[in-house]
Amino acid sequence: MPQPPWRSLLVLEVLFVLTWNSGFIGAEYGLPYAGAFTLLLWRYLLLTGLIAMVLAVMGRLRWPGAPAAGVAALVGVLAHGGWLGCVLLALQLGAPAGMIALVTALQPLLTGAFSGPVVGEPTGARQWAGLVLGFLGVVIAVGARLAGDEEVPTVAYVLPFLSVLAITTASLIQRRMDRYESPNRLPVELAMFYQSAATAMAMVLPAVLVEGLATAWTGPFMATMAWLVLVVSLGSYALMWVLIARRDATRVASLFYLSPPVTMVMAWLAFGDTVTPADILGLAVAATGVALVHRGSRT
Repeated sequence: MPQPPWRSLLVLEVLFVLTWNSGFIGAEYGLPYAGAFTLLLWRYLLLTGLIAMVLAVMGRLRWPGAPAAGVAALVGVLAHGGWLGCVLLALQLGAPAGMIALVTALQPLLTGAFSGPVVGEPTGARQWAGLVLGFLGVVIAVGARLAGDEEVPTVAYVLPFLSVLAITTASLIQRRMDRYESPNRLPVELAMFYQSAATAMAMVLPAVLVEGLATAWTGPFMATMAWLVLVVSLGSYALMWVLIARRDATRVASLFYLSPPVTMVMAWLAFGDTVTPADILGLAVAATGVALVHRGSRT
């Protein structure tokens, strides 16, 4: 007997949350071996080559025309280069992970605010209540960790806001194309190819000029790259675009509220970081908020 659609989508959402947040752990593993721009350059060069080979074997590698390729490239640079580049740079400059998680958790509120005028998906009262509750859960989870943070450059605190703007813009562009069946909309696998290629090209200059492509090609670094390419880039981003095509943008964005608590649990498993009662409480509150958004959104 086939699964009900809501159950299948729930499984996809759980997989997205787990694979997406594993990227933060991968970044912590990878940054000691390469700078932020260089890490992203290698990651997306490998990803582009892998997707190109798969599409070529399947006979689906094609030029869709300048408008469609251009939109896919723009979405890619924003959702991959902008989002990840700003997060990695903030971490590299010494910004606390808790502060970055707190700032990036503003994305669902920003997406909810603009989803109505941009996409035509107004956010209802129950959804707004869930969004606010989810943000409160994030504050609880990371607020206790901010007191002992050392001073860092001001730009390190600005970068996460730019990250939020980048991925919110990309999500709304993609959702609008899906909702109104834009002629520039591409199949997920072909869109990911052009997104990945554009991101790699955008990273070339800063990786060469700023970091000199300095890379320590050790076993741990190569294992980290394999995880980031196969699981995070291929897995989580593909899941995100599939969910955006089937859910309203606010509902998909609400899943980002689970990032700080889930990342803390992963860091505890990977690095032995302490999980506090505030982390557990924040996860419970954020999950309640996400549940409210899901109940208030259209299927």
